[in-house]
Amino acid sequence: METAETIDRARAAYADSAWDDAYRMLSEVDLEGGLCASDLERLGTAAYLTGRDDASVDVLGRAYHAFLDAEEFGRSARCAFWLGITLILRGQHAQGAGWLGRAGQVVDQRLQDSVEQGYMLIARGLELLGSDPVEAAEVLGQVSAIASDFGDPDLRALGGLGRGQALAAAGDVKGAMALLDDAMLCVTSDGVSPLAAGIVYCAVILCCRDVFDIRRAEEWTTALSSWCSKQQGLHPYQGQCLVHRSEIMQLRGRWADALAEVDLARRHLSTQPGDPVLGMALYQQAEILRLRGRHGRAEAAYREAAYHGHPVHPGLALLRLAERRTEEAYAAIRRVAAETSGRPVERARILTAYVPIALAAGEGEAAREAAEELSEIAERFDSPYLRAVASSMRGSILFAECDLEASCRELRTAWAAWREVAAPYEGARLRVALAKVYQAQGDADSARVELEAASRVFRELGAEPDLQEVIELSPSPVTSGTGGLSPREVEVLRLVARGMTNRDIAATLVISEKTVARHLSNILAKLSVPSRTAAAAYAYTHDLVEADSRARVPRRR
Repeated sequence: METAETIDRARAAYADSAWDDAYRMLSEVDLEGGLCASDLERLGTAAYLTGRDDASVDVLGRAYHAFLDAEEFGRSARCAFWLGITLILRGQHAQGAGWLGRAGQVVDQRLQDSVEQGYMLIARGLELLGSDPVEAAEVLGQVSAIASDFGDPDLRALGGLGRGQALAAAGDVKGAMALLDDAMLCVTSDGVSPLAAGIVYCAVILCCRDVFDIRRAEEWTTALSSWCSKQQGLHPYQGQCLVHRSEIMQLRGRWADALAEVDLARRHLSTQPGDPVLGMALYQQAEILRLRGRHGRAEAAYREAAYHGHPVHPGLALLRLAERRTEEAYAAIRRVAAETSGRPVERARILTAYVPIALAAGEGEAAREAAEELSEIAERFDSPYLRAVASSMRGSILFAECDLEASCRELRTAWAAWREVAAPYEGARLRVALAKVYQAQGDADSARVELEAASRVFRELGAEPDLQEVIELSPSPVTSGTGGLSPREVEVLRLVARGMTNRDIAATLVISEKTVARHLSNILAKLSVPSRTAAAAYAYTHDLVEADSRARVPRRR
C-alpha cells in the first residue's frame, strides 16, 4: 500500500512539473524493483530534466526494453528516439546515433504506417540539416502531414522546428520564421511534452539569433525564462536561457547585468561536463570582456570556448584588431569568410566584423564588397539590425574614400536605424563615426556634441577602449588650470582629490585598477608633483573639485 501511494504521489509530482520530487519518489520505488515501463519512462525523463544524465540513459534504456518486452512497440521506439536526441544534444553523437538506429529498427519491423515513422523522419532530417538543408526541408516537410493524421503535438512542434531550421539555413528566412512561430504556438498552447518543449524553445531562439531577428529572440527568451521558472529542478535548458538573456542585456546596454547573467550560466553549465552550451556561454563572456577592454581575460575566455567546441571568430579577430594586430585580424577573418561562402546565416555574423577589419588593413575594395553582400543578406533576412550594421559600414567606407557628404548622409540614415533597434552601444559607435566626418568637414561644434553623447554611453557601459578613443578625438585644450591633462585624467584627479582609492576610482569609472594607476602616473608626470596627496592639493588649488564634493567627502591622508 505504501509503495502504491508513493507511486501515485510521484505521478502527481511529474504531472505538476515537480521533477526533483518525481525523481526522488520514483527512485525510492525503483530500488525495490516496483516500477512498470511507464513509470520507468517517467523516472528517466525526470532524471534528464534534473541534470542526472547517466541515470537518465540507464533508466530510459530499461524503459525501452520493458516496453519492447510488453510488445508496446510505439512506446519502445519513442524511448529510443528521445534517448538518441538527448544524447546528441549533449554532444554524445555516437551513442545517440546508436539509439536512433534502434528506434528505426523497431519502426521498420513493427510499426508500418505509424506516427513513429514521423519521428524517424525527424532524425533523418536532422542528419541532413548540416550538409543539405534543402533536402532536409523536403524530408521534414513530410512530418507535418503525419503529425496532423495522428494528432501528435510533439511531432508537429518538432517537425515545424526542423523544417524552419532547414529553410533558415537555405536562406529562406521569411518561410523559416512562419514555421518557427507555429512550432512555438504548439509549445505554448498544445500540450507539448517537456522534452520537446525545451528543445523547441532553445532551438527557435538560437535560430532567431542567428538570422538577427532580435525582436523574436527577445520575445521567446522571455517566454523561455518564464517556462523554466515553472519547472521544479529543471537543468538542461536553464544555461542556454541565461546565455540568451545575457545577449539581449548586452544589446540593450545592460553590460554589467549581462556579465553577471553569463557568469551564472557558465557556473550552471560547468556542473554538466561536456555540455556544448558551455562554449556558447564562454564566447559570450569573452565578447563583453573584449568590449570593456579586458583583453587578457577575453582571450582566455575565447580559448576556453574553443576547447568546448564553440567557434572563436569573429570575436577573436576583433580582439586582435583592438590590440592593433591588424594583419593577424585580417588574415583570420578573411580565412573564416572564405569558409562560410554560400552559407548566409553563418556568413552574416562574419561580415559584420570583416568590414571594419578590412578597412583597418587598408583593403577598401574588399570592405566595400563585403558591405554590399551584407546589405543583400540584411534584405533577404528582413533584419533591421543587419540593415543598421550595413548602413553604418557603408558610411565608414565612404568616409575612408573621402566622400564626406555621402558618408554623412549614410551615417545619419544608420543613426535612425540604430535608434529603431534600441542598441545603445552600436548607436554610440555610430555617433563617433559621425563626429569624425564633422571634424573632417571643419564642424567642430557638431563633432563635440556627438563625442560628448557617445562618451556618456561608453562610460555607463564601461566600454573603456571606446571611451579612450573619444578622449583622443576630443579637443583637449591645455590651460593653466588643467595642467595639460586629458579630460579623463582630470576626471581621475577629481576623484583622487575626493579621497578615493584606486579601487574606488576603478569602480566609479568602470575601468580597471591598472588603468587608474596608468592615469595617475601620467597625472603626476604632467603636473610635476611627487604624490597623489600633492596632486589632490593641485586639484583644490586650481578649482578642479566641485564645491559640493569639498563639503561632502572627507579627504584621506
